[in-house]
Amino acid sequence: MANNVQNGLRQEHRQHQTMTPRLQQAVRLLQLSSLDFALEVDRAMGANPFLEPDEPDQDAGEVTVDATREASALSTLVEPAAHDAAPEPTSAAEWESSLWSQQNSGAGSGQSRASGGDGEFDAMSLAAAEDSLRDHLRGQARLLPVSDRDHALMDTIIEALDDDGYLRIPMEELKALTDLDPVPDDAEMAVALRLVQSLESGIGARDLRECLLLQLKSQHMEAESHAQDCSMQCLAERIVEEALQRVGLSDLAGVARIVGAPVADVERAVEAIRRLQPRPGWRYGAADTRFITPDVVARKLRDEWVVVLNPDVVPRVRLNRMYADLFRSHRDSSHADLAAQLQEARWTVRNVEQRFSTIVRVAQAIAKRQHHFLDYGELAMKPLGLKEIADELGLHESTVSRVTNNKYMATPLGVFELKYFFSRALPTSNGGNCSTTSIRGAIKEMIEAENSAKPLSDATIARLLSRQGLQVARRTVTKYRQMMKLPSYEARRRGPRAGAESANGKAATRPRGSNGARTAEPDAGFSSIAAATSPASAPVTSDEPAHV
Repeated sequence: MANNVQNGLRQEHRQHQTMTPRLQQAVRLLQLSSLDFALEVDRAMGANPFLEPDEPDQDAGEVTVDATREASALSTLVEPAAHDAAPEPTSAAEWESSLWSQQNSGAGSGQSRASGGDGEFDAMSLAAAEDSLRDHLRGQARLLPVSDRDHALMDTIIEALDDDGYLRIPMEELKALTDLDPVPDDAEMAVALRLVQSLESGIGARDLRECLLLQLKSQHMEAESHAQDCSMQCLAERIVEEALQRVGLSDLAGVARIVGAPVADVERAVEAIRRLQPRPGWRYGAADTRFITPDVVARKLRDEWVVVLNPDVVPRVRLNRMYADLFRSHRDSSHADLAAQLQEARWTVRNVEQRFSTIVRVAQAIAKRQHHFLDYGELAMKPLGLKEIADELGLHESTVSRVTNNKYMATPLGVFELKYFFSRALPTSNGGNCSTTSIRGAIKEMIEAENSAKPLSDATIARLLSRQGLQVARRTVTKYRQMMKLPSYEARRRGPRAGAESANGKAATRPRGSNGARTAEPDAGFSSIAAATSPASAPVTSDEPAHV
């Protein structure tokens, strides 16, 4: 049987959409945050001569600067004779005084330039920079009378510490990082680790138990040096070694059974453990604070929520009219690159206007649909999808998604990312629906209003929500609670002392700072210990709004 192969040409017509390079760039810029977008515009101004900063009263400022330069030049021409007539120092004391005056004047001019050139004193230039954990430990290690080899091993261990002050890298890996010949053995690494741990209390631990033991042993040694009673430190060390899990669950009776001590002594020892720092590295270095500048601001005017653009996030850029007019008057075919740059400059200015116009439109549509949330809080949040906003504004869903990413709205309730206002709908028992955000708000409200002596378990919260018509499973309650970074039932449960204080009318609450935030001592350390030892407190990613 012969195979007949036929070759031929066939023409087909197909239609598909293709994004131009300029449209692709516009899409990329739309999903950037305002800070990243401002950096992109700054780079464009530095590379394109047809773009310039749009500064208010720029012309008046230029006239003032030019007049100042002319006056300065005139003064240098008029005053040389006076400078020439000045007597030169003859004695050594006069030479030293003259040199000191020149150094001071030079430092002053440099400081004036650092402060903007206006002659004002910049107090922030004198602020002392906080040493990081590693810098502090290296400074302490240089004071120890040890060999150069031990110093090298200590530096290797110090560099391997994380921001919490823990040593997470195994010793075998650290040996390969030392670059010493011969390679250090286990005994040398153990000595170097003990030296690092002796620099600061709790630093260089491999886990939470070792971190707490290092701090307790340091207190034990200090108490012995002052001839004080060390029985409490000894009991606390036993509790950390044998019953740390029970401490995280606030099970004082179980701790007393394990260590064989009276409950009253165990309670005092646990109080000493609460005052320890589970993350000793946080005592050094500045906190990594992330500030957020909102893109839009929501205000209520005449019983209606209005969204306005924050002018501080808009890059001030405009077309340089003088360069554009010069180019148009001398335009020829040899300046094709300048023509492309002029077109790019016009597109950049137009893109800035369109970007923030789209952000305001989307934010206004969100505020219109979520006005109950703005009035009453997260319990009044309605289900909302990207398609609803896209259909209302005539945009694509992907465009709305890019607009809501890394864009923030300032409201009387705080600063929220725009995507925070979108949540899926969950059916209720009466045939309606509610948002997942409102359910999280209800869970948070229940936990905040619970009795600290008898906290609500996740199953109990699910039953309470079911009575309100919200059919939520227990595992969903656990998921939402972890998303809000709320402690588990075991971690929230207090000991018998807290229950007695509540019965006596005493508030068994943690101390709060002046701004309402919980302070770090003494309970913040204990809550961290409880979170670290509780099996139900796995780390999760949070969707909580960012507040400023």
